[in-house]
Amino acid sequence: MKDSTKKTLDTLFDRYPALEICRADIFAAAEAICACCHAGGKLLLCGNGGSASDAEHIVGELMKGFLKKRPLPQSLREKMKAAFPQDADYLYENLQGALPAVSLVNSVALGTAFANDQAADLVFAQQVLGLGREGDVLLAISTSGNSKNVLYAAEMAKVRGLKTVALTGRSGGRLKPLADITIAVPEDETYRIQELHLPVYHAVCIAAEEEFFEA
Repeated sequence: MKDSTKKTLDTLFDRYPALEICRADIFAAAEAICACCHAGGKLLLCGNGGSASDAEHIVGELMKGFLKKRPLPQSLREKMKAAFPQDADYLYENLQGALPAVSLVNSVALGTAFANDQAADLVFAQQVLGLGREGDVLLAISTSGNSKNVLYAAEMAKVRGLKTVALTGRSGGRLKPLADITIAVPEDETYRIQELHLPVYHAVCIAAEEEFFEA
């Protein structure tokens, strides 16, 4: 990662000293996500309840501008003009640079069909099987670390050659040994864990944006 990316992460611990214990793991997670994107890979995300909302939230921060406007390169504008001259300016002025991220929690038709026809707790694993490629990263969010559907997704990620980043509570649960990197925030109650998850993933998203976009 660039030095400016690392400095972005450093500000997190000034605002949330309790997260200092997770510093090395947060840096490792940001490094893994940035390396994945540099290599042309993508981030897959899953979780339940509030963690499902967090997965959606993270996709929103990565797939469009967060703190930066992320203007598209001029070379892409020229391609737009060549292909669609009537729409090129509108496309160029309103689209933003994106980091590829896919939430596995909102595939309603697939999820309900698979739950009805096969096994409800394998819905995330099925999507990792279908979408995951070696070099991608799975961000598995579980406050307990014991959510079965998340655990199965992590198992399939290992089979498919993905790196798994776990975002959990203090114990890490059964997810911790399955993950390559575990950010286990120092809380035990679900809502308190979630309160610390948000600044962690915001910091990682800001760091990734800093790594790839100048403005």
